[in-house]
Amino acid sequence: MPDATGQPAGPAPLRIGIVGAARILPAHLRGMRALRDHGVDGFRVTALCARRIEDAAAFRRPGEGAPPRPPTSADPADPLAAPHSYVADLHPDTLPALYDDWRRMLADDACDAVLVLAPVGLHHRIALDALEAGKHVLLEKPLAVSVRAGRAILAAAARRGLVAGVAEPLRYEVSTRALGWVLRDGLIGEPQLWLSGAVGGEWAPDRIVANTPWRHRKRDAGGGGAIDVGVHLFHLIRYAMGPVAEVSAFVKTLEPERVRRDDLGATVERVRNEVDDVFLANLRFERGAIGSVFWGWGGRGDPTALDLGPAVYGSAGSVRGDAVTLDGGLRGTAGDLYARRARLEERRRAFPLGLRDAFALELLDFLGAVAEGRPMESSAEEGLADLATAFAVLESAEANRPVAVADVLSGAVASYQAEIDAHHGL
Repeated sequence: MPDATGQPAGPAPLRIGIVGAARILPAHLRGMRALRDHGVDGFRVTALCARRIEDAAAFRRPGEGAPPRPPTSADPADPLAAPHSYVADLHPDTLPALYDDWRRMLADDACDAVLVLAPVGLHHRIALDALEAGKHVLLEKPLAVSVRAGRAILAAAARRGLVAGVAEPLRYEVSTRALGWVLRDGLIGEPQLWLSGAVGGEWAPDRIVANTPWRHRKRDAGGGGAIDVGVHLFHLIRYAMGPVAEVSAFVKTLEPERVRRDDLGATVERVRNEVDDVFLANLRFERGAIGSVFWGWGGRGDPTALDLGPAVYGSAGSVRGDAVTLDGGLRGTAGDLYARRARLEERRRAFPLGLRDAFALELLDFLGAVAEGRPMESSAEEGLADLATAFAVLESAEANRPVAVADVLSGAVASYQAEIDAHHGL
């Protein structure tokens, strides 16, 4: 049908409803703005939903709703450091409707797709309702509060023929693409060993992580750092090294209480910590390599980290962070080698329109998946594999033995998750 100018009208923009006024929302809005700045006009945010209307309104346009919150993180590289922004800055032609219940948003048919930014314990409930209503879903990581909940999301999406993806911006980072290319192209030969880890940092030793108390409640978060950060780590590890076959791990709760302090250092909130704040895991990969990864947002005193980033050793060289060293003496950086040697078509496919904002690239992938009827790169299936690998850490620690990731994925091993599943009626 032609538009008002007599030209054939293109496809209508995808209407997106956002559920959850989460602290990560500004990073998503920043990514949306980057898409608009690069000429991508195929979406509109048509609904904002939060438990309190004033929290949803705070992101609609200036002067509405609750006062903007300052960025949660002081680390400029952390997406939680993204400044507050408004949907009105994206597309002034569309003013999103406001809701305090996602079910009413769905009943009003206010959107075609749902971006789920609610606490993890609500992910499967919102996603299943959205899929049942015929809406595509993109869920902030972790995909779900348990593997069983994640499997339910995948089954519902498959049954309805809808796109389900997980918001995993790490997949779309230049450093991730470069490392994956170095290993897949065989520059260091057959990968043999993965090492990575960090303990301490911004939330150590006992701060409430990201100022969100639910992260420290098992039934709401699934786990602590092993899940919240573990899905990021295992996404990168699986992307670079292939599937993890087996995990042997220890976890510990270093700080049984987490606190929030004001600017003067006085404690203004206390939360009982029910989940891990440090984990150590040994890995066996399906292709025969082995690995070791540690991480924690506990630890008093100075932080400890493999400062160069992940280290991968292969049969013909190594990658340590971005530094590549080959047996023949060649030294370089993964980023430079990727930029100079990777096929132009591959790099253009990874970074269309010259985009570098990982949240923008993630949303562009989602838009393309919906339009083309294909899975996202960071599909819900990928998110479930990340989640099962992360839960294998907790299941191994619970059982005090190595566990196969396949057994966690299938539900054959689920002792740690039993309480979570029972609470959510899964």
